[in-house]
Amino acid sequence: MNVTMLLEMVAEGAPDRVLIGDRRDGLTAGDLLARARAGARLIADSGAPVVAYLGGNGPVFPVALFAAAYAGVPFLPLNYRLSDEQLAGIARRLDAPLVITDTPERVPGLPSRPATEFMASSAVASDGPAAGADPDAIAVLLLTSGTTAAPKSAVLRHRHLTAYVLSTVEFLSAAESDATLVSVPPYHIAAVANLLSNLFCGRRIAYLDQFTAAGWLADVTRQGVTHAMVVPTMLMRIVEELKASGRTGPATLRSVSYGGAKIAPSVLADALTLFPATGFVNAYGLTETASSIAVLGPEDHRDAVTSADPAERARLGSVGRALPGIEIEIRDPDGNVCAPGEPGAIFVRGPQVAGEYLEGGSRVDCAGWFPTRDEGYADADGFIFVLGRADDTIIRGGENIAPSEIESVLAGHEWIRDCAVAGVPDAEWGQRIVAFVVLQPGAEGDASTIRDFVRARLRSSRTPDDVVFVAELPVNATGKVLRRELIARVSTVSPETVSPETVSPAVV
Repeated sequence: MNVTMLLEMVAEGAPDRVLIGDRRDGLTAGDLLARARAGARLIADSGAPVVAYLGGNGPVFPVALFAAAYAGVPFLPLNYRLSDEQLAGIARRLDAPLVITDTPERVPGLPSRPATEFMASSAVASDGPAAGADPDAIAVLLLTSGTTAAPKSAVLRHRHLTAYVLSTVEFLSAAESDATLVSVPPYHIAAVANLLSNLFCGRRIAYLDQFTAAGWLADVTRQGVTHAMVVPTMLMRIVEELKASGRTGPATLRSVSYGGAKIAPSVLADALTLFPATGFVNAYGLTETASSIAVLGPEDHRDAVTSADPAERARLGSVGRALPGIEIEIRDPDGNVCAPGEPGAIFVRGPQVAGEYLEGGSRVDCAGWFPTRDEGYADADGFIFVLGRADDTIIRGGENIAPSEIESVLAGHEWIRDCAVAGVPDAEWGQRIVAFVVLQPGAEGDASTIRDFVRARLRSSRTPDDVVFVAELPVNATGKVLRRELIARVSTVSPETVSPETVSPAVV
């Protein structure tokens, strides 16, 4: 099965249902199908072996994705936040792609088509291809986050994406009045997965191109949004906006999913209070797994936050349990499956798992297992706790230290709004532990007090050697902290002299 078949099923079952944009003038399932086929003719006539999209959220994204699928060529959404130099580097990896963009000056020398013109042309009826690609063909190429190293081109074939949709979504199960608000950028797996899964269940997709907490809340109300997906940084800002205004969340919102990075339990507890009628879902997945492989569901959230049992309450910090059709194992360095509570490397297996890169081929072993490069553990009931990337592990004096262990303690301090811990090269210890701290508004941080707070709760070897106060943490579009930027910036100055302005934030 390929992704065009998902669209065709919906267009046949509910051709007049609005699926993209505003309910009054958005694209129906029939419109999207016709535009995709017309767009495929334009792509086929260009002879391009790859279609790249450089732009923000909006209807061009789904039309271009399905048009590429009908044309039988891979679709690559580019990160518009990259510098022109970085985009040029990516372009050099590609073989004469057709770039759909309204900013062609950012990709000089590459054949391009204005996004506005592409949309206008796709509205004209065409005898474009009526059949999509082979299920084993490449459907989407996505650049990995690259939080610790240069990004790689992850390969997602049609069978991976359709396996995810068919195992997690019921066909046309959404009410015609349902709507979802997508504010994650189109170059992230969450945007691709949200498009395919919401389309298959018949739920209208509204796009928010530039996120602000106030704008998000206004759009939820205006559009009557029932479902939404955010990254932890966004959820934190939404919570702050509601608390500052004394409001609760919009009543139409039945479900909010979040994922992509860790979130402070205090933020989650506030969110559950401010959205009393909303079900929260923590979704854990990777680009290489075609979206979510484990979820912590709404009942899990409410049970954890109200439980008197410490073990059950701790599950608020987990990513839940494996989805149907997915197997997850935690393994020790010798490849043995870890006992409950024992940390190790997270491996995953299932039909949606791709685990393949253009630059290095497949990383899936002969038994179908993919090493996620995440570290974590499972409790006795199968709830998965992600400790962080293996590359993030701090090795101080020969001892392996997970940053998340220290971050969890720091997040409990009343002064601290956000934090990240990283290992910085050190001549004596190999690495020293540096805590990067964002203070609550009005709080005046004191490094020694924060270090004492951690020392009282963890072993002295896990106490930060340095505490650096910053205005915001640099993050990527999904809220993952870019530790390499923190390490690089603090390595050039003395920690004692770093001010909030020294380590500048990235824009979400």
